[in-house]
Amino acid sequence: MTEFLVDYGLFLAKAVTFVVALLFLVSGIVQAASRNRHREDEGTLRVRHLSKEIDALKEDLRHEILPEHLRKLDLKQHKKDEKKKRKAEKKGADDAKSRLFVLDFDGDVHASEVDNLRREISALLQVADGNDEVVVRLESPGGLVHSYGLAASQLLRIRQHGLKLTVCVDMVAASGGYLMACIADRIIAAPFAVVGSVGVVAQIPNFHRLLKKHDVDVELLTAGEYKRTMTMFGENTDKDRQKFQEELEDTHLLFKEFVRENRPSLDVDRIATGEHWYGIRGKELGLVDELMTSDEYLVKRNVDAEIYEIHWEIKRKLAERLGLSAEGVLMRTFDKWLHRNGSRWLQ
Repeated sequence: MTEFLVDYGLFLAKAVTFVVALLFLVSGIVQAASRNRHREDEGTLRVRHLSKEIDALKEDLRHEILPEHLRKLDLKQHKKDEKKKRKAEKKGADDAKSRLFVLDFDGDVHASEVDNLRREISALLQVADGNDEVVVRLESPGGLVHSYGLAASQLLRIRQHGLKLTVCVDMVAASGGYLMACIADRIIAAPFAVVGSVGVVAQIPNFHRLLKKHDVDVELLTAGEYKRTMTMFGENTDKDRQKFQEELEDTHLLFKEFVRENRPSLDVDRIATGEHWYGIRGKELGLVDELMTSDEYLVKRNVDAEIYEIHWEIKRKLAERLGLSAEGVLMRTFDKWLHRNGSRWLQ
């Protein structure tokens, strides 16, 4: 029995040592990835010619379903069309297609992709002209006020440059996501995409009574009457709550004014209740302009426009990718906790 306990103790010590070492390793990788995340010299602007991909899908299917005697004729006609198209583009003819630039924004709580978005917009604004259109495929349930305020300001650059801006929502653009979407000249949503949620929410846990029960004092020193109002560890007063509520109401007012400015035909007071709606109801309320998926819209526009997808991609080494994977798990866990208990949110 003694020998078994000794062996078990050694095994347990090895296991604990391995786990601790693994945690240190992951921590080191995460820190290295964080330090290297925004190295501009390691980023690359990726451009995909979506029109070619859409046309290729059509031609592949036509090739399979056409009778044998028609395939050669179809292929010959396709080559003629391509030659005519290239000649028109080369000469800058009036019948040359306009361009449509596609950007993707998949928003998390912190609107982390805004850094990529600003680079993509900076690039396209240097080559786009008044005949071009920018389509943003937007997916976001919202998040921090200042983060989505910055993301919305990036989209505003497109409008200020005189370009047509279309936002497509396939699944969700609520709260901060709708703050971004409302800037567009036109909002297109799938019938059951979630839109709206023009409201602000904040939830803060308070451990004051628990700490007081265990004779733990929390000293909070501030300079300025409202430097700190609601806290997690101190005692919150009615005055603190009133001031914090005033700040929430003011943020909500700014949210409503921003939506009203960018969509003047929308009855903002009616929809600024914090509720969200599916695309079908959203169109009835004026939150969106048209019901269709982003795929359907791009296929339609491919008839008279050359479509290019732009994506800023940051090159990372394997160790950094592993670190970011581990960090992503931790951040998603933290985001869920923060969303339930943390800062002020557009929602």
